[in-house]
Amino acid sequence: MDPGAAARKERPKPREPAARLEKAKQRSAQQELKQRQRAEIYALNRVMTELEQQQFDSFCKQMQGSGE
Repeated sequence: MDPGAAARKERPKPREPAARLEKAKQRSAQQELKQRQRAEIYALNRVMTELEQQQFDSFCKQMQGSGE
């Protein structure tokens, strides 16, 4: 047999528990950030929609008043 064959079959060392834990923490932090940003975007969208509706209502009243 080829002496290099045994070396090729070796699996890479599993990650250390500390490195795995750090990676999990990073993933969790990234997910929390994403959720917070999403909530902020939805809140901003709601506020902008309300403002747009108020401005439209004001415009409609102004148009009705000048039409009479």
